Amino acid sequence: MYGYFDRIKDNRRATGALDPLYARILVLEAGGQRLALVTLDLGRTFGLSSLTALRQTLSQQSGISGLIVTASHTHSGPNILDEYPGSQLPPWEATALGKIEDGVAEACRHLANVRIGTGYGSVYIGYNRRQVKSDGTVQMLWTNPTRIPTAPVDPTVSVLRIDALDGRPLAILVNYACHPVIFGTDNVQYSADYVGVMAEIVDHAFGDQPLCFFLQGADGDINPYDATTPLAAGAIQKRDWTGRQLGNEAARVAKSIQTLADPEGELQLSEDTVPVAVRWDPEKFRLGLLQAFGPKVFEDHADLFAEHAPRQLDLTVTTFLLNRRIAFVGMPGEPFVDFQVDWRSRCPVRDAFFLGYTNGYFDYFPTIRAATEGGYGAGDSDTYVAVGTAERMLDLGLERIYGMLGRLHELPEDLVTEK
Repeated sequence: MYGYFDRIKDNRRATGALDPLYARILVLEAGGQRLALVTLDLGRTFGLSSLTALRQTLSQQSGISGLIVTASHTHSGPNILDEYPGSQLPPWEATALGKIEDGVAEACRHLANVRIGTGYGSVYIGYNRRQVKSDGTVQMLWTNPTRIPTAPVDPTVSVLRIDALDGRPLAILVNYACHPVIFGTDNVQYSADYVGVMAEIVDHAFGDQPLCFFLQGADGDINPYDATTPLAAGAIQKRDWTGRQLGNEAARVAKSIQTLADPEGELQLSEDTVPVAVRWDPEKFRLGLLQAFGPKVFEDHADLFAEHAPRQLDLTVTTFLLNRRIAFVGMPGEPFVDFQVDWRSRCPVRDAFFLGYTNGYFDYFPTIRAATEGGYGAGDSDTYVAVGTAERMLDLGLERIYGMLGRLHELPEDLVTEK
């Protein structure tokens, strides 16, 4: 199973499914562009080779010109690697990819004219788990059942609603930032965590007709209040409470949205590769892993450690503008919540959605300040991209949105001759 090293180290494997894991698929088409959005109830997206193969197949079979694959980051799903021994995918992953290909083809056969609208709400189900003390050191707060206020957090619930022209809801996209980690290491059953409960609440509020999509935000330092609750201490009940809080607010917002048709609908998508240096000294990093985990664990799980081994990295920043008024930026990892707040405040359009775990996975993206302070996700071995990586990606996303809006020009203004 994915998400907790202790569970991997002890070779604890899944015994069944507590609730289903879904891939939800939405296809949008405008101006000759066809975009597929795939949200996964998984800890991370598939590896680069799997995503590349999926992209090629969808282009050939379904005419998909743009692909956004994003994961909820549940820690109760199957483990995923960038590369598998012998390049042989595990059977479940090969099956899932095949189902996604079929699902995209099915969605393309049911394209219809739509109306779109957005709305916003607020709910507190989580807290910032990094506590910076007065002396500048960081203490990790792994669970917070007494609801101690911490900062920064972003309680914003961003909702995108898509209706048929007759007003019948077809899809509701919910964007929020919080780790799906109600279940801890003792749980060995697959679960979408609170995200699955949230989706059921939203679907039920609309007569079980729309398909609710969860878009995980910048949750790198945000935990739910009842994180890692043991099963014997009521983890299922706490999962349900958390999902209901978010689901009820998302449903309330969705019901209040007035959708509109845009006869000049437009899709603009940019996928940019950002070359990034690794953060750690290669030899010191390897020796540190050996010392921390011991030679046996290091050898037994060499495939996992290899993903974090220092190397030159190529990260994809995904930027998407819908109808020139709804902007999305996606990063391939776990950005800290500051980036989500920053994106919304700096984006040139009012409706700005931030997606983590998108089109790849490179672990944590701390802010520059957090990287200097340390703590989990900021100064440990699960943070291996160069300091400042997310700042670069965010700036590039903003640049792309401005360019899509026609507000960046190829010539200096003093060289442009007005006619």
